[in-house]
Order: sequence, then structure tokens, then C-alpha cells
Amino acid sequence: MRKITITTIIFAIWTSIAIASEVNVFSARHYDSDIQLYEKFTNKTGIKVNIVSGKDKALQKRITEEGADCIADIYITADAGRLGAFEAKGMFQKAINSSKVIKTAVPKNFRTNYWTGIAKRARIMYYAPERVSANELNGMTYEGLADPKWKGRIVIRKSNNVYNQSLVASLVENNGKKFTAEWARGVVANMARDPKGNDRAQILAVAAGEADLAVANTYYLALMLSGKKGPEQQEAAKKVIPFFPNQQDRGTHMNISGGGVLTHAPNKSNAIKLLEFLLTKEAQQHIVNNTFEYPMIKDVKPHNLVGQMGLGFKQDLKTKVSSYGKKQADALEVMLAASWK
Repeated sequence: MRKITITTIIFAIWTSIAIASEVNVFSARHYDSDIQLYEKFTNKTGIKVNIVSGKDKALQKRITEEGADCIADIYITADAGRLGAFEAKGMFQKAINSSKVIKTAVPKNFRTNYWTGIAKRARIMYYAPERVSANELNGMTYEGLADPKWKGRIVIRKSNNVYNQSLVASLVENNGKKFTAEWARGVVANMARDPKGNDRAQILAVAAGEADLAVANTYYLALMLSGKKGPEQQEAAKKVIPFFPNQQDRGTHMNISGGGVLTHAPNKSNAIKLLEFLLTKEAQQHIVNNTFEYPMIKDVKPHNLVGQMGLGFKQDLKTKVSSYGKKQADALEVMLAASWK
């Protein structure tokens, strides 16, 4: 009887150690380079990273439905609006504030007590130099997209795109809902076509002469220039010039990839360790070299294709990215009211 008891205790201890040496990541980021990064973390710490990849809605549905039985420790995704909306459902625990590493590394406007940014991206404009002069863009802002001089000249994604929702949410945050509703009507009036396609499709439209000005995230142009999407897209990308709006006021709209520790995380300590690792210089350099995002921390250089767009631009450090989730419903409402398809 005593022997069985001791064996049981030993087994329980072994099981506890085994569980303590892993962390379960639910990720909506789809980069093979992230897997390589998790392997580096395991090699350094001995903590195994179990990854469940999928689309945001499917992952969130599983986490929500399984509740306390869910194995997930961390939820990682692109866009602060998604993180904010998930936080509002009570799915993250207040773990970020307990980490001095994260609080030191990440500026306040790129984190909350519940989640943190791990990389940045800018949503900017791209223009055709043969049809748009530098003078025409002098002092250009996101607000200026509603100027009638751009009638029939702008391409941008659909209203259901979360990157657009976060951009418009930032306008609601800075200018109010009434102003933004009028602005959205102006943007729709200036569209060269009904919204369609992904961010790269907007850049391709300008390169093909279908429009003069496009709105898209920075890493998409770098991806096209890299040749990873084929020679045709690479050549098209060379025909447009990136432009960083709002340089004379709050700065260019910034968004993030980020993650948080889930409410029922079985491996909270390991989850925090992983998030802290993702904010080390080594990990940040790996991220920007492979995804064309901007680093979250100082003293890390972005990929040279991103650097070619310009590194000295003024980022919007005034607007907290947490406002994107809070204003997301207002943003979608004003877009739909403006018949932004």
C-alpha cells in the first residue's frame, strides 16, 4: 500500500513538472518564421511551445466555448482591434502589468494590462508619381482622403477589413464620430472603384493605373518588393511611392501584432516568459527580418526593404491602440452608413 502511494506521488510530481515545462499558444499569425522563433525559445528555456494555428474567429470561438477547460495559455493575433474586442469579453487576465520586462520594453500606447504589442505596422498611402505630384501630397492626412480633389482616384479595402476598422476607429478617437461619419462619406465618393481585394490588390491597382492613391499596410509593399509574391508584383511595387500621412500633427497611424495571457491559462508563468522573450532583441530582429514589420523595442533595425520606405517618419504615439477595439463598433457603423461596401 505504501509503495503504491509513493509511486502515485512520484507520478503526480512528474506530471506537474511535465505540465510546467510547456506553454500552449493559440495563434492567428501565419508565419513559418514564428515557429522557428518558438523553437529558439524552447532551446533557451526548455519550455516546449505547443502551437494551435487558425483564423481569429475560429480560435476565439474555441477559447470562449471551452472556457476553463481550454488548454490555451496565450492568444496571439494581428491588430489591436481584435485584441481589444477579446479583452472586452473578459478572455484575458491582468498579467502584463506584473512583468517589468514588458512594461519597460513596450511603450504605454502599445499595450494594456491585459495584452501587449510584439511588433508594429503602419497603415500608409501609396501613390503613382506620374499622376500625383509631391506638392499635391504636401501636408496630406488621413482626413484629407475625403477632399473632393481625390474624386475617383482612391482605392482602399472593404469596411469589413479589421485594418480599415482600426484606422477609422483611430479617426473616431481623434476627431469624434460625427466628423468621421462625414469623412467616410467623402472617402466613398472619392473611390475609384468598389472596394475589393487585399492590401496588395490596392497597390496593384495604383501600379496598373486604375487609381492614383492606395491605402495599405507597410509590410505588404516590402513583401511585394522582396519578390516572394512573384516578379509581376515585384515590378508593380516599384511603380508606387509610399507616403506617411499626418506628419504635421499626431503622426502616422500605427497598429500591432500582439498577444495576451488568457484568463484560464494553465501555464501562466511560462506564458509571461514567452511574451517577454518575444520582446528581446534577438526575437525582435528575427520577427522584423521575416515579416517586414517594425520592431516594438528600441535598437532593432527593420528589414532593409522597410527601411527604404523611410525610418524617420513620425509615428502616432498619441493615440492608444487600445482605443481601436473600444471604437470598433462606431467605426463600422459610420462606414456602413456611408455605403462603404
